[in-house]
Amino acid sequence: MADNSTYHYISSFFLVGIPGLQDFHCWIGIPVCLLLVLALLGNSIIIVTIKLEPSLHQPMYFFLCMLAMMDISLVLSVAPKMLGIFWLEAHEIEFNTCLAQMYLIHTFCIIESALLVAMAFDRYVAICIPLRYTTILTTTLVIKMGLGSMIRAILMVLPCPLLIKRLPYYTKNVINHTYCEHMSVVKLASANTLINRAYGISVALSVTVLDLGLIATSYIKILQAVFQLSSPNARSKALGTCAAHVCTILAFYTPALFSFLTHRIGKKVPPSVHIIFASLYLLVPPTVNPLVYGVKTKQIRDRVMGLFFPNKKISEN
Repeated sequence: MADNSTYHYISSFFLVGIPGLQDFHCWIGIPVCLLLVLALLGNSIIIVTIKLEPSLHQPMYFFLCMLAMMDISLVLSVAPKMLGIFWLEAHEIEFNTCLAQMYLIHTFCIIESALLVAMAFDRYVAICIPLRYTTILTTTLVIKMGLGSMIRAILMVLPCPLLIKRLPYYTKNVINHTYCEHMSVVKLASANTLINRAYGISVALSVTVLDLGLIATSYIKILQAVFQLSSPNARSKALGTCAAHVCTILAFYTPALFSFLTHRIGKKVPPSVHIIFASLYLLVPPTVNPLVYGVKTKQIRDRVMGLFFPNKKISEN
């Protein structure tokens, strides 16, 4: 067996983009650019609106502001490199830069998942125990929940790049993806990757099961409380306050679930479909979230209308 010293460790990876659709990369870059611009613009408007409107200085909107900041961070960590691949043929990415991108993407996703749990808890308290809302969801608790979301994600994802750093990479450097995804990087290693694969899957499953379980528990309690209300109008109003959050949950978890299932079960699904859904999972929710909250939340809608159309009278309905 040849000594490892006869091999050279690779210093960079080659991101293919979308396998089989390389001839259409220049066209695919157009919707990616559009999603990037809309995500940056929409989430920036949400942050500015919440900051300028005193009536929005409430826990639910503080969580929404955190979510908007994570959305901006997420699209900036992935979309510019995608556009470089699609428009500039900039396929190469340095080894440590790839690990940094992988770390940031997975960290931001786990933070967003935790924020969705925090927002579900906010709706639970607001609907089930409204008289104690202000005493439970204090500014201090909101800050602690936000910091807790960040610390959990940072600590859970940190072993991933550290475990990859210990692996030898000698020959394979082609990643059939638009960004540095954990399992795509791991499988190129010239060594046994059982520990890396096991840890990656365990993190993904534990986060998904725990967070979705907490969200489901919150909404079961909310539905129980809502259907105990005697007035249909009160029921409708209570459920209406949850509509935007439910849409955000669906936008976040549906592409992720489809991508996971097709990757594990759908062996006959073309690789290009896997990559497209994995990319949409990172680009669509940050674009959709501000639109959903802008349409569904009257305070935000009215304030945004006031910013862009200051002379237009806002409807009271």
